[in-house]
Amino acid sequence: MELTIKNNHNYFEIRGILVKYNIHLFQKKFQNIFDERNSLILNITGLNRIDSFGINAIAKIHNEAISKQKRFSIIGLGNNELLDHFKAIESVENLENVMAIL
Repeated sequence: MELTIKNNHNYFEIRGILVKYNIHLFQKKFQNIFDERNSLILNITGLNRIDSFGINAIAKIHNEAISKQKRFSIIGLGNNELLDHFKAIESVENLENVMAIL
């Protein structure tokens, strides 16, 4: 199954597989996305497979949203690797906040 990306305004539905060999399509679609939009909703419930390249690509969008103070939401965090990635980021941020207080 290939990667398909459908969108309606700020809502993007990702279906198929998001892996190394097609990551360039995903990156091209979302390159500088927050220059055009103030918010983005990414629905990944239709993803059948994602590898570390796909996880990193979604994380890059997340980081861009934070740096540009834009809203970014993900629907369908059913993928354990992606969920673990964002939990790890949250844990590091919480630790940094605690260290700043000390």
